[in-house]
Amino acid sequence: MSAVPDRRLNAFRADLADIRLRDVVDAAAYVMGEPAAIVAPVSNIHAKPDRASECVSQSLYGETVRVFEKQDGWRWIQCDADGYVGYIEAENMSDSQAEPTHIVTVPRTFLYDGADLRYRVEARLSMGSRLKINGEAETRGTRYAMTHDGFAVIASHVAPVDHLEKDYVAVAGRFLETPYLWGGRSGFGLDCSGLVQLAMAMAGLNAPRDTDMQAAGVGDTVDPGSDYGALRRGDLVFWKGHVAIMRDSETILHASGHTMLVTVEPLAAAVSRIAHLYGPPTGFRRPKFQ
Repeated sequence: MSAVPDRRLNAFRADLADIRLRDVVDAAAYVMGEPAAIVAPVSNIHAKPDRASECVSQSLYGETVRVFEKQDGWRWIQCDADGYVGYIEAENMSDSQAEPTHIVTVPRTFLYDGADLRYRVEARLSMGSRLKINGEAETRGTRYAMTHDGFAVIASHVAPVDHLEKDYVAVAGRFLETPYLWGGRSGFGLDCSGLVQLAMAMAGLNAPRDTDMQAAGVGDTVDPGSDYGALRRGDLVFWKGHVAIMRDSETILHASGHTMLVTVEPLAAAVSRIAHLYGPPTGFRRPKFQ
């Protein structure tokens, strides 16, 4: 018998499933799914259609999803960016969205009611959010990018959607002291794998959502050498349920449940501290094209 597909990456239940899984899983009905876009600054993805249920991930403004079910103010969705499946509140989504032209490149920024920093803030956006920009304006020497629906964002805070950062570790470093948040993948709160995924995405590197997925599929395995001396900047260090980025040959950068912040600490100190709870590192990987 073939293995049951990972429910985090495949939309199926006993009553309903993605039509692409028709020959893989049994369900009472299969649906094609409909496209939709995220219109909330950050939208929690829940394990169940209930705000009290676990937040397993997040989607950002302008990202797209496929909707398999609409019911009681919730949508059962699969994210286009990383394939993650879960439930999003219907008010955070739209069936139509303008094709984005730009992406937010700073950890956090504001969407203003017009081209003036004194105007009301319409939304707070995270790095990775997507906008359709159709003009520019300048007020008191500050340049603004104007969205198709009349809002404004600091022009230097966005770049064309095909913009790629050169160094994903440097991107991750911009989030230092950002609060740790279980399921978080935005500039307002990150978990360990969310930090890796978002930073890599900005550099054009694909990383799956969860730590175990990253440990199984990001880049190539690498021998850390004695006392971890063979590790280099950008390598990933995995523990049971945790991942960190090598900032250099001796220190790591990670969203830490210990400090509850994105933080830097010596690898040796982290290995010693974490060993008391979860044992030694379980693996090491080197992302490709870094």
